[in-house]
Amino acid sequence: MNPRAQALLPVFFVLLWSTGFIGAKLGLPYAEPLTFLSVRYVLVIAVMLLVALVSRAPWPSSWTMAGHIAANGFLLHGLYLGGVFVSIKHGLPAGVAALVVGMQPLLTAVGAGWFLGERVTARQWLGLALGFVGVALVVGGRAQIDTVTTSSLWHMLWPALIALMGITVGTLYQKRFCPSFDLRTGSVIQFLPALLVTGLVAAQTETLQIEWDGRFIFALLWLVLVLSVGAISLLNLLIRQGSATNVASLFYLTPPVTAVIAWALFDETLSPMAIAGMGVAVGGVWLARRA
Repeated sequence: MNPRAQALLPVFFVLLWSTGFIGAKLGLPYAEPLTFLSVRYVLVIAVMLLVALVSRAPWPSSWTMAGHIAANGFLLHGLYLGGVFVSIKHGLPAGVAALVVGMQPLLTAVGAGWFLGERVTARQWLGLALGFVGVALVVGGRAQIDTVTTSSLWHMLWPALIALMGITVGTLYQKRFCPSFDLRTGSVIQFLPALLVTGLVAAQTETLQIEWDGRFIFALLWLVLVLSVGAISLLNLLIRQGSATNVASLFYLTPPVTAVIAWALFDETLSPMAIAGMGVAVGGVWLARRA
């Protein structure tokens, strides 16, 4: 890959990944979270299977590798996306959800040491800590608007904690067991277990009703084509090319970028504390990735 294009991959990934909360905010009023995700997974599998067949993409060379890719897909898509969507549907403010998931780089750095044998330098630890402080400042600024009562916090919070564990373990698992696979066939294998589990849980806990409003259709197509195909493909490429800690540090940029997009689309106000937090988070990511 061209070095300049490779250097731009993290930028494109952060921009695309940050639109996930926006798509959820647009689409969730018209469908329950797991029903929404099940439809999304069906469309992603259909698109990527067609691409794989037309391009004659290679499938994994062994059932063992296919199993690792499937397990990784369940963690990255089933648990992470399911937890985020359910937490937002339960009323958890986007800022609080971003803060919870924003702890992922720190957990990944801890896990990378013993699970992958990666050495996390003091400079990387400093960058990760600064990134966490920056995220806290950003969501603290958002919390001036979004309020949650103590009695209902746990009901809203536990799905976000599941999402945090899913994205953390999924990143480490992929780097350890299946760092390199064809993105076309691999996406099909990744989303199949996510669809199976999400669809079964949705059938048992939700009404499966969807209001096919134009905004829902737009949000669905955006999440399918831009997030599940575009951003996930970039994430797989980044995991293949870099350390787990470096890749995880990019997630610190998601809340600040999401806040900017929400300000542009929904006129959500950014406080001075949130703007300062963005600068701290960017500086922290720069330190972590430079090391």
